[in-house]
Amino acid sequence: MITQRVELHRILMRGPGDVSGLTRLLQSGALAAGDIVAILGKTEGNGGVNDFTREYACRAFAHALAPHLRCGPEEVEARIAMVMSGGTEGVLSPHASVFTRRKAEAGNGKAKRLVVGISHTRAFLPEELGRAAQIDETARAVRVAIADAGIGDVSDVHFVQVKCPLLTAERIEEAFARGQRTVTDDGYASMAYSRGASALGVALALGEISGPIDERAVLTDWGLYSAVASASAGIELAYSAVVVMGNSASAASDCVIGHALMRDAIDLGGVMQAFASIGLDAAPGLNGHAADRVINVFAKAESSPDGLVRGYRHTMLDDSDITATRHARAAVGGLIAGVAGCGAVYVSGGAEHQGPPGGGPIAVIAHTNSGSTPSLAPRNDHKNGAVNFAVNTEIGPID
Repeated sequence: MITQRVELHRILMRGPGDVSGLTRLLQSGALAAGDIVAILGKTEGNGGVNDFTREYACRAFAHALAPHLRCGPEEVEARIAMVMSGGTEGVLSPHASVFTRRKAEAGNGKAKRLVVGISHTRAFLPEELGRAAQIDETARAVRVAIADAGIGDVSDVHFVQVKCPLLTAERIEEAFARGQRTVTDDGYASMAYSRGASALGVALALGEISGPIDERAVLTDWGLYSAVASASAGIELAYSAVVVMGNSASAASDCVIGHALMRDAIDLGGVMQAFASIGLDAAPGLNGHAADRVINVFAKAESSPDGLVRGYRHTMLDDSDITATRHARAAVGGLIAGVAGCGAVYVSGGAEHQGPPGGGPIAVIAHTNSGSTPSLAPRNDHKNGAVNFAVNTEIGPID
């Protein structure tokens, strides 16, 4: 039986246009461009409507891969799920996670291993964002991605990343000219609506909530959420890209993914539970072989909408200088980095309907204990190049 073998390569970046790490991996033969199915990046923009570092990074990766794939950059973005999340506040380090997938002999049918599936929604009209059309179309795309991953049981889905559109003044005006009204006329607020509708679409596809979903629940009914959804809104696309990560007994990967829920932004127990779900003891922090096994961590960060964290007032929602999502990314990013021992972790802000209010899902991908694990170079050697060229390739930018 032929199945998929998924590998993950973490590439450190000096800026949103730095693809030198990817170039080195391609030149060394550590990965083949044709095997790449998804790229999830953290860029150092503000994470807002005008964060063009996301588009810049997408274009840079597409142009770098186009010659290898013998197609134009636009086709690269159509073939590969590009998800760029803006904002590396605090100790978060800009980087990209490159997922590859190729055919291989099936696993032993006992231990479940990492699989990945991708899909895209159709392009959305401006007036569809944050409403039923986006929820239902996202649910459809998630089901397609689950099938693409070869996952037969939705309980084996551990993280669903959605990159969704947002509203700009131009898009709002275009809808108005056709006699249509958008869910909001505020571009920044539209990001939350788009993320929220996307997350509810994930929950609907996975059976976490039953449909049909009243679109008025978006950003109002916080009891509706997905435990594995991660949605990031951006100006660079009009459709949504979907990446489903899970485990399958037929997979031939040497990696495994697990997840947990953070109940709030300081839920250290939830972080440790995510590591424990794949057999890693994260107390009091990862080190040695345990740290070497971790490939990357993916999480959502949220400033609690009621203005409280465990009964104590927070000021993230009232800060006129720094948006709440930036505060949340910095807080949660520091918490996770302290456990993982590394700032190059994927933490996305704005967790509307992605976990309970004020919290969010966290997933960990790591090497399995089985088989041989390659010895890793010291972690302070990043600036000089590759740390290792195995299932987890971590490479720094070219000096």
